[in-house]
Order: sequence, then C-alpha cells, then structure tokens
Amino acid sequence: MIDFRDTPLYKEDSYFRKEYVEKLLSWQDQHVIKVITGVRRSGKSVILKEVCKEISKSASENQISFFNFEMLENEDITDYHKLHSVLKERIQEGKMNYIFLDEIQLVEKFEKVVDSLFILPNVDIYLTGSNASMLSSEIATLLSGRYIEINILPFSFIEFQTAYKEKFSQDSFDLPTLYTKYITFGGFPYLHNIYEKNDAIREYIAGLYSTIVLKDIQQRKKIADTILLEKIVKFALVHTGNLLSPKKICDTFVSNGRKTSSATIDNCLSALCETYLFYKLNRYDIRGKETLKTLEKYYAVDMGLRFFMLGARGGDEGHILENIVFLELLRRGYELSVGKIDDMEIDFIAQKEGALNYIQVSLSVRDEVTLKRELRPLLAVKDNFPKTLITLDNAPVIYHDGIKQIYALDFLNGESL
Repeated sequence: MIDFRDTPLYKEDSYFRKEYVEKLLSWQDQHVIKVITGVRRSGKSVILKEVCKEISKSASENQISFFNFEMLENEDITDYHKLHSVLKERIQEGKMNYIFLDEIQLVEKFEKVVDSLFILPNVDIYLTGSNASMLSSEIATLLSGRYIEINILPFSFIEFQTAYKEKFSQDSFDLPTLYTKYITFGGFPYLHNIYEKNDAIREYIAGLYSTIVLKDIQQRKKIADTILLEKIVKFALVHTGNLLSPKKICDTFVSNGRKTSSATIDNCLSALCETYLFYKLNRYDIRGKETLKTLEKYYAVDMGLRFFMLGARGGDEGHILENIVFLELLRRGYELSVGKIDDMEIDFIAQKEGALNYIQVSLSVRDEVTLKRELRPLLAVKDNFPKTLITLDNAPVIYHDGIKQIYALDFLNGESL
C-alpha cells in the first residue's frame, strides 16, 4: 500500500488536471461507482492518485486501499476471488472505506468484486480502465444505474499551453505558434518532460502506440494481422472528418491488392475505439429525426499520434482542426453526432442538457464561395437552436443571418459557443 499524504504528484500532470479531480471529488461518499476511462497514458493513474491524496487528508491510511494492476507486485491478486478477499479484509467497520483500483480491466470478472463490495454501505469505489470492454453490455447491465463514467483525454489546448509555457518559463508564445506545436507534439501528459526533443517524442509515442496495438488489441481481441491493423489506423487518420464504413475501407484495400473483408475491418475499428485510440461518431438525420446506421466518422484521440503516424504528409489542417474541435466538445460534456440535412452535412450536432448547437468547422472562410458553402447546411436548419461556425480566421465574432462565427483558438481557450 502507498501513503499518498506525502507523495508528490508526477510533475507533468500536477498543475493541469484539477477539473477532472474536482469532478471526481464532487462524487465522494456518494453511493455510486466512479469509473475513469481513457486511452493509455492520458493521466488516469495520476488523477486517481490525486483524488486519493485529497481524500487521505481526512481519512486514515487503513481506510484506503489502492492497487495498480499493471504493477508486478499485484499480479497475485488479479484473481477476482483473491482480490475480493484482500479488499474485504481491509474493510473498517463504522468508517467509510475508499477503494481505488487502477487498470481494473486486467482483473478477469472484476465486476463480481465491485458488485459484491458496492452493496456495503460504507464503501466508496473508484476504478480506472484503458479499454471500453470493461464497460461491455454485460458489465454495464450488472452495474446499471450504479456508476458514473468520466472519460480522461490527453491535454486540452489550454492545458498544453500551461505545460509548454511552464516548461520554458515564459509567457511570450503567441497562440498560433502554440497551436502549431500542439498539433505536432500532441497532448499526452508525459511529453511535458520532453517538449522540443523530437526524437524522444517519437520514441515515446511509438512505444505507446505499440503497447496499445500489441498488448491491448492483438492480445485481447485476437487480431493477428498487425500490418492490416496499422493500415486501418493510417487510413482512419488520413480520412479524419470523412464519412467511412467498413465496406468502404474494405473496397479501397481490395482495389489496392490487399485482401480482407468488411467484417475484419469492422472488428479492427471496434478494437481501436475500445482502446480509446479513436472515437466513432454516428450520423443523425435532422429532418427524419433518426440515427443513421451507415457511414460514420472516426476521430483520433490525439494529434501527436497522427503526426507520428503520417508526418508532414498528413497535414490536412482543416480536418486536424475539426478533430481538435471534436475533442474539445467532448471535454465540455457534449453528446455529439454528425448532422445530415438533405444532401448536406453539418460537422457536429452538440447536445447537452436538452439544448442543441449546430457546429460547422472550416480552416478559413475568407473566400466568399467557401463561406457560402459552410453556411448553407446551417441555414437549412429551421429550428431556433444556436448555430456556430468555427474557423482559424483570426477575427472578432461575426454573425451571418444569426450564425455565430468564432475564432477557433478563442474557442479552444475557453470561449463558449
């Protein structure tokens, strides 16, 4: 066990993730399981340790149990019967007990342990996992109504700026320069230690990517064809923001002489989403008011990964911006879908607390033809919900027939829609 009361946080994450920590602490002592998900090395463990550290200020050491199942010394309790026995023995009567289980997906049938402990009135449970299968339909059914999920993403643009400026002890960097560095280096927290060391950054991301592909996907999903999997990753990165389907990808590969099937492509895409390497976005027919079952978009969890895989040739700046806006909307708690209206497309329908916002993203609309093309689908929507055009044109807020145009870097710096 670790005493977190005097344990310093990892430097690279200590200043930046307070929003996540505060959100988790707002659920402290509530009878609900706190499930923290996200891609590997996005900062889940550090956030969990910070929550534990805060709770330990008012709770004694024997009230807290913390186990990271990636650590070799905990391998003997990855059997769920053994884990249950160890945790049950630590329960203190008449006190609240705090249980932190890091990378819990490594414990087979962990949900049985969690379900058994959850029924106790004096247990507060926190879990992290790097694979969405930990919340498969069976597990979600078992824990239904008894957990909240908080998805951790790599650094936002604001967090990246804070980290980068702190690293180089100056505030003189302009926003466009920082944005260029952000889409090149990406937002994985550890990179704070090695900013501008390009070889080290490549090695770190290469190792992270290999771990996700080899350990999280190949071993658990039984996908043996590493070359095909990597081709699919690159295809999805190149076509960020484009409508895709397993059949469409399969047809492209087959036409290029690579034999495969739509089912295989679908399995690989599912695995990439389960490890939070990509997020899938479905289409919604605005007129028909239904979710469409064909053609989706896939967005990468981090632009540093995209740069590592594609290099400068992957520099489709418009779709990179769209991907970053998608991640920012996700951070702000929006439920997202792609909008379809007649033969036109709206990049995002963002929903939160019953309200909608229709969002179009474009690198630049200084050209009148481009501006009209981007506004056309938004103008076709006749309800009264807000409509926003986000661009990298550095200009004050402009309104076009009620549609708000905002500077993307202001939006990424916290400006509301």
